Amino acid sequence: MTNIVSFNSNLTHLTPLTSTTDWDLILQDWLSTKRSPHTQRVYRKDITNFLNDVNMTLGKFLSGDRYQGHELLTRYKGQMISKELTPATINRRLAAIKSLVSHAYQCGHCEFTLETVKGEKMAQYRDTSGIDLDLFKDVLANVDRSTIIGVRDYALLVLLWSNALRRSEVAKTDIKDFDPDGMTLRIYGKGRGTEAETVSLGKGTVMAISTYLELRGDVNDDDPLFVAHKPGYIGHRLHTNSIYKIVQKRCEAVGIKKVMSPHRIRHSAITTALDKTDGDVRKVQKLSRHANLNTLMIYDDNRLNAQKDITEMLDSLI
Repeated sequence: MTNIVSFNSNLTHLTPLTSTTDWDLILQDWLSTKRSPHTQRVYRKDITNFLNDVNMTLGKFLSGDRYQGHELLTRYKGQMISKELTPATINRRLAAIKSLVSHAYQCGHCEFTLETVKGEKMAQYRDTSGIDLDLFKDVLANVDRSTIIGVRDYALLVLLWSNALRRSEVAKTDIKDFDPDGMTLRIYGKGRGTEAETVSLGKGTVMAISTYLELRGDVNDDDPLFVAHKPGYIGHRLHTNSIYKIVQKRCEAVGIKKVMSPHRIRHSAITTALDKTDGDVRKVQKLSRHANLNTLMIYDDNRLNAQKDITEMLDSLI
């Protein structure tokens, strides 16, 4: 069997690159290290887009040298900039490619890494706007709770609001994670992998979820907490995309023009919590579970809009 010769003679690996290297398996091994199925889908698409744009197979790309790799990724970054993709999208795509290359390098299937290719600078501002409390109450009031789908959607919306949860956290929960007596829910937060954390629930949330589970009837502890109720999908776990569509549909039903999502509900809840606690970011951090307090400060700054106050003050002086 003839080995593929490395373009960089100074680099050697214990595992030689062979013409029979299964590049699809390398890609799949790398994707399997990502816990989220959503992340796996997005990263696979990112890699496919890159290879299509540079007109190259994965094997040919990874079998090249670091100069060629850097040139191709830099050119691809330039193409994304010319297409006016957002910095967040550009950085995610670059991160996916660099991560795959690093995985292949560590496994001895490629002779370079691409960490020197830098991403785009991100603006500090984040849009944390959502909807106010009264408007969210309108959303809840409009849910028809005479059907099991309405009862489910009501419980889902109350949980998203009262605990400012991410849709991925809700989608992963099972019935066994819900403790109505202790008024808690075990969730698997962002970036925590299989490490669970327990959050306290309000009385209204416990009642809403309990009512929903009673209507479902015979359920097992290992069943998902929220499931589909449409023919052909009954009992299937309600995944993140379905949760997104439910929020969007329920908000559109009361005439909300802003594009709503579970994360917008999270923004709304956090901003309302800051309003009701007079900006107690330490206390609200317990709700939002932001690892970095500076992230929560963005919410507070946007809520207060100090820039507007200063601008109006300066405007009044002339």
